[in-house]
Amino acid sequence: MSIIIPANSAISGGYEVTNSVMFEQADDPYFQKTPTGDGNQRTFTFSVWLKMDLHDSGDTHKIFDTGSSTNYFTIYFTTEPFLVVKGRVSSSNVLELIPSQGFRDPTAWFHLYVAVDTTQGTAANRCKIYINGSQVTSFGTATYPNQNTDFEIQDASYPFRLGADKSLGDEHYDGYMAEYMFVDGAVQDIGDFGEFDEDSPAIWKPKDISAINVNPADNNGNGFYLDFKDASNLGNDVGVNAGTDFSENNIVATDQSTDTCTNNFSTFNPLDVPEVGEKPTLSIGNLQGVSTNGGQIAGISTIGISSGKWYAEFKAAAGNSGSSASNLLAGIISAPTSTLGAASPHDSTQWYGARGDGTKYTATTAASSWGGTWAIGDIIGLGIDLDNNYLYISKNGQWSDGSGNYDEANPNAYVTLASGQTYFVLVGDASGALNVTWQANFGYPSFAISSGNADPNGYGSFEFPTEGFYAINTKNLAEYG
Repeated sequence: MSIIIPANSAISGGYEVTNSVMFEQADDPYFQKTPTGDGNQRTFTFSVWLKMDLHDSGDTHKIFDTGSSTNYFTIYFTTEPFLVVKGRVSSSNVLELIPSQGFRDPTAWFHLYVAVDTTQGTAANRCKIYINGSQVTSFGTATYPNQNTDFEIQDASYPFRLGADKSLGDEHYDGYMAEYMFVDGAVQDIGDFGEFDEDSPAIWKPKDISAINVNPADNNGNGFYLDFKDASNLGNDVGVNAGTDFSENNIVATDQSTDTCTNNFSTFNPLDVPEVGEKPTLSIGNLQGVSTNGGQIAGISTIGISSGKWYAEFKAAAGNSGSSASNLLAGIISAPTSTLGAASPHDSTQWYGARGDGTKYTATTAASSWGGTWAIGDIIGLGIDLDNNYLYISKNGQWSDGSGNYDEANPNAYVTLASGQTYFVLVGDASGALNVTWQANFGYPSFAISSGNADPNGYGSFEFPTEGFYAINTKNLAEYG
């Protein structure tokens, strides 16, 4: 299981990546662009930062795809999941590299670099893969092309697809992408895309790539650089000497995110699942969780917090008819859910929070008439003050008064927390009959909001933030965590 805690969270200094784009697989999202002419089919470079959702067995998730059924070039993730770089010519897989390492961490960003140059005399130099700045040398499958092989990668007859397969089947990418570049006609050095520096020698950091010529060998405009900064045109190609933009397909302005490789925001963690009961179903970039009849946890955060003041908000988007909103739960837990020993968090001695019936919980101790009732559609805010060990709870921007109402403009009544703990946000329900859908906003909202207020550091976009509390992300964690 992977979680992020203060000790391993900080990436500070250097170039800042401000935006990414979120792909929700169920929406069939992808970018498409048709080459304006035949580019270099022997030499080219890919670079992209990725934060993947946890992939189910048998799923295929395309990063890049182009060509026909008999001649193509593709990059994707498949079962385990493993990375696959494949090129087919005349129905034969002349290039197929599958690194031995798996990619199972949906909590972290990583950098993928693929360079192809079939003019090289040494077979192993004709395709190189780097992950986070380190060359991959161990492969489960390693087939290299013959010298001077031409791939069907820049043929005007076949569009580039980012996030979908060439036939638009059920192989869409699921997760986040940032800083996506393709260089036509050159092997761009790995050091042009990132660096290890003296402040963090073990952490691969992105560099500013805006000055790289994406079409150094010709002017066909097939090279591209997508920075995803323009929400109204997320397919905007800003590369030097670039051609036309990509079209967005089932990708909209609200899919733009500030969760990036230089500021990783919390999401729900699909790796942290309870030992008792069923695991929740996550979607929308791991920002939506649905509890099950056999397990009442809808989601737990990827980032743990142990000091400072933090804010997140959650919307109870839907619930079945089996129970009422009085069973909704929102709060924090002082340990991963795998140690709960109970299907419902409010049965645990490690959970602190409130319930939709107006009660609060302090390590399973319920107090009646604490904060009023909730309804499906309410936005529940959590103000987590770990400097004083208090948890404040709001409904639609009004904070609990501790006497049965949500009617305070500022945090007032609180749940007292145990000191010296690392806490994770956890939402769910208290009934085995209720399947509730919780949508999270750790700074990148998974539900529609009207205000879009940032935290005091300028991070995040919240409906009802409160003064002095911060979004749960690695930039803030490095300073306050």
